[in-house]
Amino acid sequence: MAAAFQDFQRSESDRLNEVKGHLEIALLEKHFLQEELRKLREETNVEKIKEELERERGKRLDLELRMNEVLKSRLEDSPPQLARKPPSPTPAANGKDTDKEKPPQGETLYLRAWRWLYDRVGVYIEDFRFVPEENTVEAEEPLSAKRLTENMRRLKRGARPVTNFMRNLSALSNWHSVYTSAISFIIYMNAAWHGWAIPMFLFLAILRLSLNYLIAKGWRIQWSIVPDITDPIEPSKDDLTVSEKFQLVLDVAQKAQNLFGKMADVLEKIKNLFMWVQPEITQKLYISLWVTFLSSCILPYKLVGFMIGLYAGIKFFIIDFLFKSCPKLRDKYDTPHIDWNNLPTDPQLKERTNATMSRRLSGSEKIQPVVARGSLATVPCGVNLDADSARIHSTKKGAFHEIFNVSENERPLPVCENGWRCCLINRDRKMPTDYIRNGMLYVTENYLCFESSSSKSVSSKKNKVIKLVDITDIQKYKVLSVLPGSGMGISIATPSTQKPLVFGAMIHRDEAFEAIFTQYMKITTTSRQPLGSPEL
Repeated sequence: MAAAFQDFQRSESDRLNEVKGHLEIALLEKHFLQEELRKLREETNVEKIKEELERERGKRLDLELRMNEVLKSRLEDSPPQLARKPPSPTPAANGKDTDKEKPPQGETLYLRAWRWLYDRVGVYIEDFRFVPEENTVEAEEPLSAKRLTENMRRLKRGARPVTNFMRNLSALSNWHSVYTSAISFIIYMNAAWHGWAIPMFLFLAILRLSLNYLIAKGWRIQWSIVPDITDPIEPSKDDLTVSEKFQLVLDVAQKAQNLFGKMADVLEKIKNLFMWVQPEITQKLYISLWVTFLSSCILPYKLVGFMIGLYAGIKFFIIDFLFKSCPKLRDKYDTPHIDWNNLPTDPQLKERTNATMSRRLSGSEKIQPVVARGSLATVPCGVNLDADSARIHSTKKGAFHEIFNVSENERPLPVCENGWRCCLINRDRKMPTDYIRNGMLYVTENYLCFESSSSKSVSSKKNKVIKLVDITDIQKYKVLSVLPGSGMGISIATPSTQKPLVFGAMIHRDEAFEAIFTQYMKITTTSRQPLGSPEL
């Protein structure tokens, strides 16, 4: 019984020590994130900017008060104020004094005219400001899952009339309802033939507003070529857990990201079309604009409108229907569709520029001789030339291979060229300065390298280099199971450490784990392959 009780006490103490270790790591990660936040605040100097803004506001208020005082003093000295003073007594024509004397007729008309002008215009002159008003910045609301989802629903509801209109137009062009499309085609071509295309569109707009007025009064009027798609009723969001709310925010953010991406693609393509980024496409637009301009100058407007309306009807009802029914025909002969797809966006232009630069650099490498090791002095400090892709890899304090004492062939993988910001938690150490270190994490073909931000020399003992072959276990690390999410750390177990090393507080944790684990599996499979080969 005594032995069992001692074993129970030991197991309880081990659990308590483990929980204590987890709590220490959580506190250290919190301290690290607070330090990073403090550094960011110091870099941005938000407080100083706020103080300067308050000073400028105070100066503006003083100037407004002085301006109001000057305007008041001018108004007091103006002629309308003279009318309030009692007129000086003048003797009557018959020699008798009267109680109320009247001013001359000319002066009375002048004062009335001046007072009427001041009542009409003087108020606006007094309100005029010689100093331009300061543009006030609207206060941004804090991030809220409820507000974010509500704004996305409002955007969807607001865009629903436009999307329904576009769906009906597409249904007309696709001949979804043969009778409706045929009637619309006959009516439109008849209107275009007689020059009534514009009056027809104006009449349709008036008819739509009239129907909307009747709908607003309570009439049930609904007409659509395509049946309306009703949104599913979403359950109440009040009784969601923390993880469900977090997932809801991620879903809404993903939808907003995709929507903004599509809008940015359209705007960038339009910008690049007018900026001659793709000259062969912009040249077609340029020539068509010249042809349209000359036609409008030479031909009568009625004939030009007839030609444009006739072409628009044939294009909308017949040509688009044929192209949508046969995608191969569209990809070959639909010039606007082909040109729009070939228009590049800004990210595509950047990728093309980088590819062109890499080709030029790779071509120059084939011509130039191999640089000797003694000529590395011409390369700036902190630079390492990649022989395969002609890229320059470096860290903040020097060349990559000099900082970590590795061979010159070792360089960061493309996924971590700039490194991942994290903090190294070494639970084998007892000193606070050695227990946790802030820095950058890199992964190469054979090593996992950690550069400490507190290291002052080029090659410091605070930097950590781990061979991928020596790693015994890689896992995603979560400090406490009660916290939401999947954690922000990666644990690396090696034979030289009693407890696994933890790289915590990583924003891009999943990306780093995927890269490290993939390279680790690649190295371990290649190292084990010769061992399993049969001996000759």
